[in-house]
Amino acid sequence: MKNQRILVISSANIDFVQRMRRIPYAGETVVENDIGYSYIPGGKGANSAITFARLGADCVFTCKLGRDSNAKRLTSIYRNEGIDIRYILEDPEVPTGLASILVEENGKNRIIVYPGANMTMTAAEIEEPFTCYPEAVYMQLEIPDEAILEAARRAHEADIPVFIDAGPARLDFPLKELGRVEIFSPNESETRIFTGIAPTNEETTLRAAIRLSTLVDAKYIVIKLGERGAFIYDVKGKEYYVVPAEKVEAVDTTAAGDVFTAAMVYVYLQNGNIVSAVKYATCAAAISVTRAGASSSIPTRAEVIAYARKKKAEESGEAAPAADDKTTGDEEMNEI
Repeated sequence: MKNQRILVISSANIDFVQRMRRIPYAGETVVENDIGYSYIPGGKGANSAITFARLGADCVFTCKLGRDSNAKRLTSIYRNEGIDIRYILEDPEVPTGLASILVEENGKNRIIVYPGANMTMTAAEIEEPFTCYPEAVYMQLEIPDEAILEAARRAHEADIPVFIDAGPARLDFPLKELGRVEIFSPNESETRIFTGIAPTNEETTLRAAIRLSTLVDAKYIVIKLGERGAFIYDVKGKEYYVVPAEKVEAVDTTAAGDVFTAAMVYVYLQNGNIVSAVKYATCAAAISVTRAGASSSIPTRAEVIAYARKKKAEESGEAAPAADDKTTGDEEMNEI
């Protein structure tokens, strides 16, 4: 089955990851000698682009970086991942984005983002990336509204499906102006911000999904519920499905949502089945939370298939066969 060309128009950062036993109280100084810190590639868009590439997609990435050492490092990493970087932009006057990520030993994280060059992308700069003739457009909300809306407009003109990983959420974002969206996927906190409804149980999550369907013209609403799994709302069919999360011991939840949504879109573009796409995505996200870091936690296609095969074998009591990167198309989807 042919992998479709996915144009990711979103953000890229260097992540300053600080690992600690717990977040300090106000006024408290905590010395961490054993866990340490690191600088690694991040940003919601970059995490998604790397996910697409590692799963085997034909991924084209458009973001905006500063003209600095961090930009050089990031573009080199993207190139090595097999991502098409022809349309990455530079701003000589603004630094590359930085995210400060505090990770406690239970895997929970808190993130402060300094957008830098990400927020200087303009609508005029969206035209050229579409010359790659993408078959799908994937975006998050970490770049200026005008760039997101222009990309959505161009996608609609070309009859290309639009996928939105709806973070970070803002009450003033003009959701209606996105036009038709194939899948709109916020997490719990983003859902609460957009709708005013906290998705704490099945009833409130359904209410929130219905509310979202009145705010954005989406075919599917997929709400990421962390360790509770994912909630799928079929807007036209007025049906919903709950897919439980995989039970794993979390080390770091950074980028798990980015991995989930990209993996979901990758499989959905392959087979058009939203439920199997979400099941695949939960396996990919489960692997990512067992690893530290953002891009460093993203699994390959072979790893996701191996995980799914092992899970299926454990449920059936049989030995799991080995997976390899030659597994594609319908055969791959049947692993989940």
